[in-house]
Amino acid sequence: MTSAAAPGPTPVPAAAGGRPLMVVDGNSLLHRSFHALAASGARDSLGQPIWAIRGLLTQLVAAADRIGPARIVVGFDDPDASTRRERWPDYKAQRVDKLPTLVAQLARAAEVLTELGVQVVTPPGHEADDVLASAARWNARHRGRTVLVTSDRDAFALIDADTSVLRVINGGVEASPLLTPDRLELMLGITPAQYADFAALRGDPSDNLPGVRGVGPKRAAALLKRFGSADALFADVDAGGRAITDVVGPGCRARLCEADARAAWRRNRAVMRMRDDLPVGLHDPDAGRLPLPARAVRRTLLAHDLPATATLAARALAGADDATPEQPGVLDALGWDASAQWRTRRQLPPLPERLQPTLF
Repeated sequence: MTSAAAPGPTPVPAAAGGRPLMVVDGNSLLHRSFHALAASGARDSLGQPIWAIRGLLTQLVAAADRIGPARIVVGFDDPDASTRRERWPDYKAQRVDKLPTLVAQLARAAEVLTELGVQVVTPPGHEADDVLASAARWNARHRGRTVLVTSDRDAFALIDADTSVLRVINGGVEASPLLTPDRLELMLGITPAQYADFAALRGDPSDNLPGVRGVGPKRAAALLKRFGSADALFADVDAGGRAITDVVGPGCRARLCEADARAAWRRNRAVMRMRDDLPVGLHDPDAGRLPLPARAVRRTLLAHDLPATATLAARALAGADDATPEQPGVLDALGWDASAQWRTRRQLPPLPERLQPTLF
């Protein structure tokens, strides 16, 4: 899908000085934190639930410290409307209503991150995935590198030479794989360009999108390795399926020859296709740019009872990587005890000049 860039002032590179743009799937990480930290039941002084917001903030700080971005964008789903559900009513239809404590934290998270100073985008009728795709495309057009931070697999389709995915899994940001084209192929046996076909053939039960019957992830990968694309795969179906039989056997070939197989693939491709032409505010050269205001970082962390994250946040978000006990700089401006914080901070690795190469 192509579209003209959103109007606005002349854009500037999103990753000045070689640092990447970091784009965060806010819904994905907040949902993950909601379930992982639910036992804490953490609430603020007014009794409002904050445990998922705390988890999101902690992950955002850790990701920023690992990546060393020039700018940060966080995307959220529109909670009130969905163009996908309007067009395909079965999309996510099996999901139960969100718990009130989750709804409240999703609504509040965007406000908290805006106060922190990062760029927050909730596109009308669209989802966080669309923000990731649109931000990555905008940045690529301006020759910048992008790191997408999410726990979902959908973003794998966006990986290329300039865009990687930090997929947050169990163990936190530090233990999560940073996926590049080579690493995705090592993990799944397919290239990023093949991922959309792979996902459409496999299906996604969490979104109520059944795949092609009898074609799971292993068979989908094997078929795409042989044919290159689903179009070529179904061309072999039309020709009798001899090559398909050689790869996955006669039983799977018979299922692929069924009328609803191609229809399922086409539907899934259409539903899963991410919008990459939405305005995400990056034409404003100051939107989400680091360092963030020191006082905003301090206020946000203290409001959510995250003193242990303060030193890391001072470095990762507020630009305090040159602070010392004698010249505390931003640490002092944040209002924390510089000498005490330095004893912890001095053990941290230096702010990376480029992305860590960690895979697993």
